[in-house]
Amino acid sequence: MAADLFSDQHRENRERAMPLAVRMRPRTLDEFAGQEHFVGEGKLLRRMLQADRLTSAVFYGPPGTGKTTLAHVIARMTQAHFDEVNAAAVGVKEIREILASARDRLETSSRRSVLFVDELHRFNRAQQDVLLGDVENGVIILLAATTENPFFAVNTPLLSRSQVFQFQPLSAGAICDLLRCALNDSERGLGAYRVEIAPDALDHLATLCDGDARRALTALEVAVLSQAGTNRSAVVDLEVAAESIQQKAIRYDGTGDDHYDAASALIKSIRGSDPDATVYWLARMLEAGEDPRFLARRIVISAAEDIGNADPMGLVLAQAAADATQFVGLPECQLPLAQAAIYLACAPKSNASTLAIAAAREEVRTGQTIPVPKHLRDAHYKGAKQLGSGDGYKYPHDAEGGMVAQDYLGVDRTFYRPTNRGHEAQITIYLDAFKRLRGPAAAP
Repeated sequence: MAADLFSDQHRENRERAMPLAVRMRPRTLDEFAGQEHFVGEGKLLRRMLQADRLTSAVFYGPPGTGKTTLAHVIARMTQAHFDEVNAAAVGVKEIREILASARDRLETSSRRSVLFVDELHRFNRAQQDVLLGDVENGVIILLAATTENPFFAVNTPLLSRSQVFQFQPLSAGAICDLLRCALNDSERGLGAYRVEIAPDALDHLATLCDGDARRALTALEVAVLSQAGTNRSAVVDLEVAAESIQQKAIRYDGTGDDHYDAASALIKSIRGSDPDATVYWLARMLEAGEDPRFLARRIVISAAEDIGNADPMGLVLAQAAADATQFVGLPECQLPLAQAAIYLACAPKSNASTLAIAAAREEVRTGQTIPVPKHLRDAHYKGAKQLGSGDGYKYPHDAEGGMVAQDYLGVDRTFYRPTNRGHEAQITIYLDAFKRLRGPAAAP
């Protein structure tokens, strides 16, 4: 009995020391916030849990979106034995011991075992392979959480035996609901305090946490406890909220999905002629610490790929911004980068040059090699005259208008098809005049 009393006291002491974000973890699916696309009524994971038919799964998403929390909810719901480890803190030896216990438990009592591995991406390929056999044979049900793309971070055989659930950042509305719940909960939250919180302060915390419930709850706890004295009261206005959460946490992995997704959004916004979206994605990447030289390279590529000859100044300005980035560095290089990106977004678009080089290279790779026509060959090397190189070449500058009727390829091919947008409309007129002057091209 004394031992039980002491155990209860120890548990209470541990719980009092827990941060608010840990104390407020939901205990049931109904308390769980967000991820309605797979835990909502009638959705896959909820149905699996309600039927106690859980299979191996990988929880993938940014921090603070409920991956570990959902694992704890599952631990309460499942009839299976539940083990939890962090991949950063255990090795192969500990994993083998857990697997051996699970195997023995299954053989002696028919009871299934669930193993939750947090931060699975910290296991190398060999460590992940230790799990494979028992996952495949059904000895354990593996739940794994990772912030990295599982299709890169998790072994393919292990991934093929698991259902991937992608967690999304919580909405500001969902975060506000969690904060209100914490303020009203006397058992686990801050309900024992008399807290007055301004609506704009609540919105500020919900916005700046950027979908991370843990960060929002931690900031709320700081805001309340930093003021609550013996009278256990606090007033949280916008200023207090801003001091409690400080700087916005920007979700961005400079080498992973965030890097490529944001770069893709930047280029597609330029291509789509939206300067506001363009400058937003540029700002997001800069604020997250992206290398400005990478951004400069992408802007130069976009100038050639998506604007092309519809506005030839686009590439000139993009290259100037790239040079300025090298010359002045951060933070000033954000100005020429923004100028160039916005210019490109507002410029007429053409990918005719991109299509032309792609078609020409495909012709070179797969078609019969076209010899250089004799009249275009270099006439200056030794023996060129005897070989007839350069014979019959017409110098365009000697002709009125700088254009002569002359074949430059030897076969009938069209690779460059300019649009009627921007400067390419003038190019189209020029090329039509050349084709009329030249007449029918040579047959292949």
